Amino acid sequence: MFTSSFLALALAFYSLPQHAAAATVYMAGDSTMATSGGGWGSYLGQYLSLSVVNNAVAGRSARSYTDEGRFTTLINKAASGDFVIIEFGHNDGSAGSGADNGRQDAYSDGYNDTNVVYDSSGKAITIHSFNYYIENAVRSLQDKGAIPIVSSQTPNNGWTGNSISDPPRFVAYAAEVAGNTSVAYVDHYRYVAQAYEAIGESTVNTYFPNDHTHTSAAGANVVAQAFVRGLLCGDSQLKSHVNSAGKGVPNGCL
Repeated sequence: MFTSSFLALALAFYSLPQHAAAATVYMAGDSTMATSGGGWGSYLGQYLSLSVVNNAVAGRSARSYTDEGRFTTLINKAASGDFVIIEFGHNDGSAGSGADNGRQDAYSDGYNDTNVVYDSSGKAITIHSFNYYIENAVRSLQDKGAIPIVSSQTPNNGWTGNSISDPPRFVAYAAEVAGNTSVAYVDHYRYVAQAYEAIGESTVNTYFPNDHTHTSAAGANVVAQAFVRGLLCGDSQLKSHVNSAGKGVPNGCL
């Protein structure tokens, strides 16, 4: 039998405030973010006080990440208070006159716009816009109480004079989705461009040993730092979880 003193101690313990589990940061994107591709998502955790789970997969677009059920899996996993960084664009462009590549989005930023494309067997497939796929994921995460952050794609190693070349259309689309869903937006493209321009083209060229899209480890760390700078300069709740190393990342607000 419980003694009166034991019961008193037990009641005192259970009356103490119970602390919620720490939030998790999830990441959804393509090879420029993915761990398997040495992307920037591999380096983000050192700048945050929360654990990071990188669910980015090489070769994916907003459409293919949706069609393969990866957004559904991530939405099911994310809990209320968790952060989810969403960044696509590198693989979302048109397949041109060839057969559907399984990745291209409808050529529009409208939410109700669709295109019909054809696979290699001639079968017709209806596809939706970039905005459609990203907004569906964002709203589903919001319904769970998760905190989405829409991030624009990173720049390729393309220069016009001493500046990184102008962004592709998916950067503007990402900003539009964030605005329409009232979630935080990080213009990762411009923050990376700022970092590259400060470093200089000759050094930045060394960050791209194989092609104009995928960086070395040193380059990926610069890209991660640029995202953190975007967080610190924005209104995302995640910036309150940037640690001392993150607060020391270079460059300023745009």
